[in-house]
Parts: sequence; C-alpha cells; structure tokens
Amino acid sequence: MNPQPKKLRICFMGTAAFALPVLQAVVAAEEVVAVVTQPDRPQGRGREMAPPLVKAHALRLGLPIMQPERVKDPLFIAQLAELRPELIVVAAFGQILPAAVLDLPPLGCINVHPSLLPKYRGAAPFQRAIIQGESRTGVSIYRMDQGMDTGPLLLTREVEIGEAETAEELGQRLAEVGGELVKEVIKGLKAGTLKPRPQDEKGVSYAPLFKKADGLIPWQEAADQIRNRIRGMVPWPVAYTMWRGKMLKIYRGRIGGASGFPGEIISLDSGIEVACGTGSLVIEELQIEGGKRIGWKEFCRGHRLTLGERLG
Repeated sequence: MNPQPKKLRICFMGTAAFALPVLQAVVAAEEVVAVVTQPDRPQGRGREMAPPLVKAHALRLGLPIMQPERVKDPLFIAQLAELRPELIVVAAFGQILPAAVLDLPPLGCINVHPSLLPKYRGAAPFQRAIIQGESRTGVSIYRMDQGMDTGPLLLTREVEIGEAETAEELGQRLAEVGGELVKEVIKGLKAGTLKPRPQDEKGVSYAPLFKKADGLIPWQEAADQIRNRIRGMVPWPVAYTMWRGKMLKIYRGRIGGASGFPGEIISLDSGIEVACGTGSLVIEELQIEGGKRIGWKEFCRGHRLTLGERLG
C-alpha cells in the first residue's frame, strides 16, 4: 500500500462569508491547526454581541479558534509560532498581516482575493466591478507581502458576471471558485510546481471599502449606472434614496425606456418606474425605513404612491 501523503499544517485566517467555502476546502484536504478570525462584535438593531461567520463555522467543525484584536500583538504572534504552521491561508480576514506573521510559515502566506489582480485591489473588489459595469471578474490567489494585494500571483480564474447579478449573488459564486482554486494552489505548493509571477503594475485599480453615504442614489445619473450601483451594494450598504422624509432602500431594479425629470415617479404599471438622467429605472424590490424588504406590488398596496412624485 502507498502511504498517505503528509498533510500540511495550515493556519486559516478569515472572517466574512466569502471565506467559508475556502475554509471548507482547506479542512477537507489538510490539517488546520487554528482558525484566526476577528473578535465578536455587536450586530443588528439590538447591538448584541455575535461571532463572525467563520468562527461559527469553525466551532461546528471543532477547530481551534483564535480571535486577536490585533494580529500585530506580540503575544498572538508567539502563540501562532507555537503552532508551527507550514502555510497560512487568508480569505476575507480584515486585518493587515505584519512581517512577523508573513515570515512565519515556510511556505509563506497566501490570500484568496475575489478579483482579477491587479484590478480592484482592496476590500470591495467584486462589488466595485459590478458598479463599474464590468462583465467579467474572477479570483486571484497570491503570495502575500506587506503591500495591499500586491504580492506575486500563483493562480487566477475568470468568472463571468451575470447581467442582473447582485454583489451578494456574485460573492457566493466567487467564494465557491476560491475554494476550488485554493486546493489547486496548495497541491502546487506542496509539489513545488507553482511559480509566482509578479503583478502588472500598469493595470492597477483600487476598490476601497464602502461608506454608508456611498449608497445614496444620484438620480441624475444614467439608468444603467444607477442599476449597477444597486446591484453592487447588496447586501451592504444597500443603495438608497429618500421618500417623504424616510430612507427607501432599493435591492433590485431593471432598466426602463421612459424619461422624465430625474427622481420622478413616471409609471406604476410593471414596477415603480423612476426617471433618471438618461432613461429610467423600474424598481422591483425595496424596503422603507422601519419596514421589511418586499416586492414593488406589496409596497404599492401598503403605500399610496403618486405619479409625478419625486424621490431623492
């Protein structure tokens, strides 16, 4: 009988939903000596303390968990060193790793990033790709250095963006691709067959984290731009406008063919059609401040909308 290949001792670092399929792929193939994630934070209207999604999943898998407030903390670094990881895998973690962590494992640290680097370096890559009207994005896995998503590439895979796809939907697909890709990268690292290649600095662009104010809809923009903004901001911060002194969040809409004054409600026939700078947006799913996310028909039954009324 052939002996089983030795499993790598891997430390996994991740926090958000994107990291879950990547963690699952690593657990299935190698030995995870620890899962490092962000501390529990207050969430929801009640601001009750809640664990990150990765922590909850790691608990179900029975994996050791570490939650440093700062990964630069010498005590955390010492504890990590005691685990003797051979490789650190990072996905949607949320903290910058110091040199003391990057230099710790013999095979280095790799990051699973949801864009085709060097495009859209930063915290909101596929969301910004949707907002910019891109038709394709992807997943890149690179060897980390001290820059922000600047390390040499190990493997990339392109993914087509659906014409009506939201960032929430695209993120789930990219996460699954990330899980598949990380298995290939780990296999290549173990075999010594992967050769890192530097990123092309000519194609660099950035995707900073959203602020709540970024969601405000400028109705003077073209309808396709507004629709892309809406798609790219689900599930957070969610594109919004104001209506009768209340915030109105918009989750889904399609392009219409009518025109009017920007922000004006011009039809209620097949959706809440609102004029834009060019063309119109037909709102299909929305949420009034203090209410729940509902379809346009239910919204119209509960609220008396008026043609000619303006949003914003």
